[in-house]
Amino acid sequence: MNTDLQDFSHKRFNILTGEWVLVSPHRAKRPWQGQNEAVSNEVRPAYDPSCYLCAGNTRINGEVNPDYKDVFVFTNDFAALQTDSKTFSVNNGLFKAESEQGICKVICFSPDHSKSLADMAVEDINKVVTTWQKEYVELGSNDTINYVQIFENKGAVMGCSNPHPHGQIWSQSTLPNEILKKEKEQKEYYAKNKRSLLGDYLQQEIEANERIIYTNEDFIVLTPFWAVWPFEVMIVPKKQYNNISQISNTESLAFADAISVITKAYDKLFNTSFPYSSGIHQAPTNGKDNSHWHWHMSFYPPLLRSATVKKFMVGYEMFGSPQRDITAEQAASRLRYLI
Repeated sequence: MNTDLQDFSHKRFNILTGEWVLVSPHRAKRPWQGQNEAVSNEVRPAYDPSCYLCAGNTRINGEVNPDYKDVFVFTNDFAALQTDSKTFSVNNGLFKAESEQGICKVICFSPDHSKSLADMAVEDINKVVTTWQKEYVELGSNDTINYVQIFENKGAVMGCSNPHPHGQIWSQSTLPNEILKKEKEQKEYYAKNKRSLLGDYLQQEIEANERIIYTNEDFIVLTPFWAVWPFEVMIVPKKQYNNISQISNTESLAFADAISVITKAYDKLFNTSFPYSSGIHQAPTNGKDNSHWHWHMSFYPPLLRSATVKKFMVGYEMFGSPQRDITAEQAASRLRYLI
């Protein structure tokens, strides 16, 4: 391990976005006198009659949830994107705007209100994975949909408004900002090298063996070299696939295993139900040649020092660039120890 990276301030380059992150390992030693978040040790029931996501309950719009037994999907009652949005544009000097259409869905991972992915069996997580695959294909086949974003916000500290285990899918007519960055970097690398950017990156990570947390037959779980969030993690398939619909049934189960392992480790880290935002970045559904894409899933957890101290993206992060204190190697080592 390069000890300079563990002792001195430096920048690290994100090969997927073309952006830099400032790393300040010496700041991890500073005393903390800032805000401490409240820790909720509430034991939730398996069924909550007031929860609009529980089986058999009535949602705000008056629809009644079915008595589902595993995964339940429905169109978001408060969708951020409208399917019937009027087509328009504004191009008035420096005032520019374009209409945007889309379809937003909610995916309940389990009928058990008390669980999170970390509490679910691998076989049950696999049902979530196969649902993601199905929705990606079905939404992507819509002529008006050119990108499908699958994500989960877990925990009130990440803005989650309902503790029932669930995630979302926002599919839209154009490519969002983060995808445009990764589209550019992966496409340029593939055109130059005729190989996957992430595929070559994985080989270098395997050789270094400093940031890998867990591996199984088909996936690698690691803290990326350029990680921004304190205990950021990326799950990457060893083989290059453009999107999740391309993985086999066996690989789907291995993906579920990887999710299970890292979410369980998260909960052990600070002995709390670990909050995070997670999302899958994969090829657009725009009908173009997306052979340069190598899909991956990222977890962005905010907790920094304990269950009560989180990372704030403020000040320099807002006006300069992202910054982190503990190094990616330190974070990976701590998570690897818990598996």
